[in-house]
Amino acid sequence: MKISTRDMVLVSLFTALTAIGAFLSIPLGNVPISLQSLFTILSGLILGAKLGSLSQLIYVILGLAGVKIFAGFSGGPQSIFSPSFGFLIGFIFASYIVGFISHRNKDFTFKKMFLATLAGTLVIYAFGVPYMYFILNNVLVKEISFITALKTGCIIFLPGDILKCFVSSYVATKIVPLATKEA
Repeated sequence: MKISTRDMVLVSLFTALTAIGAFLSIPLGNVPISLQSLFTILSGLILGAKLGSLSQLIYVILGLAGVKIFAGFSGGPQSIFSPSFGFLIGFIFASYIVGFISHRNKDFTFKKMFLATLAGTLVIYAFGVPYMYFILNNVLVKEISFITALKTGCIIFLPGDILKCFVSSYVATKIVPLATKEA
């Protein structure tokens, strides 16, 4: 895949926005409330599948390399053992899915964007909740049921994430037609 300078700048921008979204967080149990998922979803909507997921992959790699860009100003290889790390893995795949769905053809309607964001949000949960369950039970040895992991890692976040889906879909319907034009 050939990446232009414009693409590199946009990928870097969404990597940085995701990091900023991590700093804007509210600690809440094992998984903080943050704006990371908003920027993850927007990266897929605006950049498309490949570039959006690349921005999230770079974000995760930078964090694992030791740059303190994860929620709670954390980073480093030990982050793999954090209960919330599965959500970070989910960001990469969610951005790809959102970009794939939203850029399949050139009709950038609110409904299409919203459905893409819902799919991406489900992907984040599909990676994050089982990972959190595994880490809490097998690494941190805190006995919890999968239902408890689902409640604390998903259910309490749904209202905010649905709001993020609405916001990102609205923003995308305004920006994507402009961003997809060749500069």
